[in-house]
Amino acid sequence: MELLKKTFPNIRFIAKLTRIPVLGKFFDLVMFEGDRIIYLTQDNVIQINKELNKEDDMVLPSQVLEYFINKANYHWIMNFCICRDSMQCKDYPISLGCLFLGEAVLGINPQLGRLVSKDEALDHIRKCNEAGLVHMVGRNRLDKQWLGVKPGDKLLTICNCDPCCCLWRIAPTLVTKIGSKIQKMPGLEIIVTNKCIGCDKCTKGICFVDAIQLIENHAQISNECRGCGRCVEICPEKAIQIIVNDTEFVSKSIKKIEKLIDVT
Repeated sequence: MELLKKTFPNIRFIAKLTRIPVLGKFFDLVMFEGDRIIYLTQDNVIQINKELNKEDDMVLPSQVLEYFINKANYHWIMNFCICRDSMQCKDYPISLGCLFLGEAVLGINPQLGRLVSKDEALDHIRKCNEAGLVHMVGRNRLDKQWLGVKPGDKLLTICNCDPCCCLWRIAPTLVTKIGSKIQKMPGLEIIVTNKCIGCDKCTKGICFVDAIQLIENHAQISNECRGCGRCVEICPEKAIQIIVNDTEFVSKSIKKIEKLIDVT
């Protein structure tokens, strides 16, 4: 843990090393092999392209977390966020750490956090939402390594990420084979409409992967976008929209993760 904290300030330099073929293969094998991590779009920015008969028909990204929390036998909350702690974050709560699910959490050092109930886990996620954090969920081999637990297929990571200190800001810097393991939800379409006035607010520390640029006074979103929805939320003109064209986007996200992790 102390090594990770000291490494964080130089994390982009380390990410660049993955572009060296031999080192890239080494990092992939040791830290990222078998990973799939999905960033969940914020509930409040989702638009569904279908007529809804009742409120219960609305499917929201947070239901991915609720599914795994309710299914898991063991729930562990970290006492702190190692990313924000390492970077001495001033904008988001350091105390809101990762939530880990699955049998492997029984091997985590008790000084780092605590076992909690399902209700406590759901309440933790609610607090993270209220603090403006965005959730990332999936298999993260790096967590297995630094926590020193096993088996890896029994450890589900739910990170609560900010745009300033999150480890995965390095996703665009990583070699493509590794960076592509950090994905957006399936079926998302991100649109910048003609309402955009080029105010530049969406390009200033909002996107955690810096996927937005202002070109000819109009915001443009690159393929690096992971669909978190921060830009939609911040836009004063409501010019950016995230549309879900696949109404099974939640169930497909769950199936992708279930292929890699067993939380029971």
